Amino acid sequence: MIEVLKSIVFGIVEGITEWLPISSTGHMILLEQVMPLNLSEEFWDLFLVVIQLGAILAVIVMYWNRIWPFHFNHGVRASRKKLIMWVKIIIASVPAAVVGVLWDDVFTRLFYNYITVAIMLVLVGIVFIVVENWNRNRVPRIDSIDDISYGQALLIGVFQMIAAIFPGTSRSGSTIIGSLLLGISRKTAAEFTFFLAIPAMVGGSLIKIVRYDGGLYANEILLLVVGMAVAFVVSIFAIRFLMTYIRNHDFKVFGWYRIALGAIVLVVFLATHF
Repeated sequence: MIEVLKSIVFGIVEGITEWLPISSTGHMILLEQVMPLNLSEEFWDLFLVVIQLGAILAVIVMYWNRIWPFHFNHGVRASRKKLIMWVKIIIASVPAAVVGVLWDDVFTRLFYNYITVAIMLVLVGIVFIVVENWNRNRVPRIDSIDDISYGQALLIGVFQMIAAIFPGTSRSGSTIIGSLLLGISRKTAAEFTFFLAIPAMVGGSLIKIVRYDGGLYANEILLLVVGMAVAFVVSIFAIRFLMTYIRNHDFKVFGWYRIALGAIVLVVFLATHF
């Protein structure tokens, strides 16, 4: 029962941090340091990624009419506009996919620790503040996903790739920063980040599942289901909050939060190791 309660807490943290640009993986790694699941290290690596499927299901449900390109009135028809959007999403997914397939285990071993998380929280928080200050009086050139070019989609994918390497960067945070630098509005940047998460998370989860060597026991399946279900529900509220918030605010508050949290973690590390 204690492990189920922990899974609920992990689901809440995942649902909130997956969509706010503050790094879900980073928060999950930090939370695991404080409240570890009493399970194998192999299962924890699986849990860390697969729980994200609950969060991505929230995007699919909330934006179904925006992302599903087919309809079946008098035969199967496809929306050209939505198909083009998916081509851009696939292009943007390529850099992170290459890193995930070829070097996922290497980067997990090297960087998936709370020190890397703390450093990246601070660094990307600073970048957020700098970019938003630079962007403050600029008028966005792109206010719709339809206006994002294929080349720009690939560049956004490169920013997402950085997050795939360094936990604490934030997948949503890095893609939003890349989008703002390209002159994309905050609303469009957030929406493209949501849609880009679909292949990124589904693909990442499939890779983890395929590579998982251990067997799944009933209690482990329960923890995954509970965590995913909680992440799904919380994600709906987090996405609605973010889209409402950015109508009248920039992303600097998330930058300051990242800096404060990263600094606290580094201070705790120094205090306990020196």
